[in-house]
Amino acid sequence: METTTSGLEPGLYIVAGPIGNLGDLSPRAADVLRRADVIAVEDTRVSARLLRHAGSDRPMIPYHDHSAEGVRQRLIESMASESVALLSDAGTPLISDPGYKLVRDARAAGRNITTLPGPSAAIAALTLSGLPTDRFLFMGFLPAKQKARADALAEVAALRATLIFYESGPRLSESLAAMAEALGDRDAAVSREISKAFEETRTGTLTGLSALYADAPPKGEIVVIAGPPGEAPPPSAEDADAALIEAMERLPVSKAAGKVAKKLGLDRRALYARAMELKG
Repeated sequence: METTTSGLEPGLYIVAGPIGNLGDLSPRAADVLRRADVIAVEDTRVSARLLRHAGSDRPMIPYHDHSAEGVRQRLIESMASESVALLSDAGTPLISDPGYKLVRDARAAGRNITTLPGPSAAIAALTLSGLPTDRFLFMGFLPAKQKARADALAEVAALRATLIFYESGPRLSESLAAMAEALGDRDAAVSREISKAFEETRTGTLTGLSALYADAPPKGEIVVIAGPPGEAPPPSAEDADAALIEAMERLPVSKAAGKVAKKLGLDRRALYARAMELKG
């Protein structure tokens, strides 16, 4: 394959930058930023500081997913013979940041694509939370409007996973209260300014954290971690009876017992015997 004047292969380089402390920039990422033919950035003013730290004087081109189609196509055309680095304002590009359309179209065009892994605020906050990490879902920013936010939370309320959200200081208390209402008052953590001088993580319940920040909205970049739902209590005898009576209005006794057993996780034979008592 043809190489660029920088020595890098032509193509797209997805570069993870620091989320706070500039020292978190990897040596490999710094090398690519110094050698790339062009750097596509979210905001030239923000990226200029990082490039100075990396010792890079490479030209920057503003790019985000709402850029004109022509900007994206010019970048993809240039990848045939030049190295293009993609850099977001903080952390890993594409994680609640611009870039996926560029990657999608570059792949469709047959361009070489590689990623330089590094910091991500979502994963960093998850490790700080002390909440389960074996299964999690990144939700990004919740909608600003109340109904849309409630609908988004309702979609994941039953999911047995830790949930990760990005949020702003002024909206934090209200969002935490909305989470508590939709998800139940789960264990949670709020992390802000990760890897910076004033890094802070507060833990508690969604309701408690909402009250904590109600009169003192925090500053900085914020990640909210909501733990998975707690174990549901076993169904009571009254719950089982009600479910059997409802099911027997539509089904024979045997099928009603089987349906309720599956729904409530109870023994089918015991439910069948109880259903016969109720019917009698």
